[in-house]
Amino acid sequence: MEQTTKEAIVETKGGKRLKSGGKLPLVILGVILAVLLAAYIGLCAYAASRDTFQPNRHINGIGVGGLTVDQAQEKLEADLLAQEITLTDPDTGTQAVITVADLGYTANEFAGDAQFWMDADRQMGFFRKGWAYIAYATGRWSGGAHWPDMDREALRDTVARLSGELSQEPLDGAWELADDAVLFTKARDGRTLNTDALEAALADVGTYSEAGYQVTFSFTTVPAQVLTAREVYEEIAGEMKNAGYDAATDSIIPEQLGAEFDVAAAQKALDAAEPGSTVKVDAVIEYPRVTAEQLKGVLFRDVLGTATTHVSGTAARISNVKLSASSINGTVLNCGDVFSYNETVGQRTAARGYQAAPAYVKGETVDEIGGGICQTSSTLYLACLRSNLAITERYAHRYTPAYIDWGLDATVSWGGPDYKFSNDTDYPVKIVTSYSGGYLTVKLLGTNVDGTSVKMTTEVLSKTAWETVYEEDDTLPAGTEQVKVTPYGGAKVKSYRNVYDKNGNLISSAFEASSDYKVRNKVIVKGTAPAAEPQIPVSGTTVPEIPSTPTAPEETTPTEPVSPVVEEPEVPMEEAPSIIVIAPEEPEA
Repeated sequence: MEQTTKEAIVETKGGKRLKSGGKLPLVILGVILAVLLAAYIGLCAYAASRDTFQPNRHINGIGVGGLTVDQAQEKLEADLLAQEITLTDPDTGTQAVITVADLGYTANEFAGDAQFWMDADRQMGFFRKGWAYIAYATGRWSGGAHWPDMDREALRDTVARLSGELSQEPLDGAWELADDAVLFTKARDGRTLNTDALEAALADVGTYSEAGYQVTFSFTTVPAQVLTAREVYEEIAGEMKNAGYDAATDSIIPEQLGAEFDVAAAQKALDAAEPGSTVKVDAVIEYPRVTAEQLKGVLFRDVLGTATTHVSGTAARISNVKLSASSINGTVLNCGDVFSYNETVGQRTAARGYQAAPAYVKGETVDEIGGGICQTSSTLYLACLRSNLAITERYAHRYTPAYIDWGLDATVSWGGPDYKFSNDTDYPVKIVTSYSGGYLTVKLLGTNVDGTSVKMTTEVLSKTAWETVYEEDDTLPAGTEQVKVTPYGGAKVKSYRNVYDKNGNLISSAFEASSDYKVRNKVIVKGTAPAAEPQIPVSGTTVPEIPSTPTAPEETTPTEPVSPVVEEPEVPMEEAPSIIVIAPEEPEA
């Protein structure tokens, strides 16, 4: 207890002593401030006495801390022109770096800069020098910048160079073909550097930071032409076409490829791609076999096939043959085109120059406009066969023809039978007709790439002989006879196409067509009228001659069933067909 009481007394006395010493913190604080003030004054004196630049001091971004004026000047002249200036476009993030030398400066323009800044530092107030020292040393202040007038022409040259480097031409959307794909290029907008604004910014140099001098710039956008997958599809999709020929302009038609791809999938891939990138889209592509460049040197180079037939009959019939031949002369069929004789020749009318000539209607002979035009179609048919072209529509005559081998004829009639063939070669084919010395010639010009040729052969399966039929006519004197209908023997014929290679070796022999010619009996009219009493001719008059029996024309009716349309007439045929000459094939070119 006694000890405890003493301890309590001691604490009480000690507490009183603490209370009596309350001014001590103020004393201590005053001492500290005095020390700091003395230190700062010492620092200011130290800073004022230095003949070197303060620590971490920079001039125009070049560190000169701790260097004398001469040393700093030497470093400025060595390093300042290489000082980097960073250019940035905030919108695109595009950056470029140039140097002070790119602004047109030389070392001479910065002569005396070190002394200038040393003098500026020394002109500070005494107490500010200490603060400056601390600011430099701690990096809170890096120093100033002094930029003399620059060479503006050199600056413009630098800006022009930057424009060339940083500007971009717009990249329009495009496409090209690979073996099994379409390669799309996604459009990318172009950009043009705003040179005036950049020149003004560089003339002011910019703001120095730890990362160096920073200058911002901007672009003007130049829109690119966007290409959609649908537009490409519409351009390249569809049927492949070889290069062809346009007779109207006497020019070659460029080739066209065929392609097929998923438009929706292609557009989705394009939308997801980066501008300017390439997108591959799977496609089924058919390339043309003949291009415009390839066609230039071989257009109508070869005679594919030719046929010549002798033209006889009336002047009207010959005129019709020549007129119809001129209608098809010069006709050009490109690859895949189909020729129609009726469509090409047109309707045979008097207004178009066709004349009346004998024709058959249901087996009877009548005068009709356009007689003879079947000889042109038949001659063309034979030329097509020898050219190894595909025949798509052909009808044989009702009766055996006389101006061409049986089985090699082709009858036509307006509104009825037509003759058609297609150009199944890869090159254009031209029809060329000519008439000379009573002969009609049809040539087909094209490009024979392998030297093949065709010879036609026919096989007569059967013949049906005609009979003589007599009819009585009470308008003719008894005992007289006249041939009313000329006869035709019936026949069934098959034709064959024989293809030979360039060395004359048989490649193939294939059935071509059947021809079923009807028989027509010879009809003789016998007179039954009583004979008239002979009259004595008056002096000075001439007894008229009895006209000879007319020659019936060749019929052009197609095979059964018989078309009700009036058939185009053909050359008349006597009972002996051997009097009609068929010109031989022309030698190969």
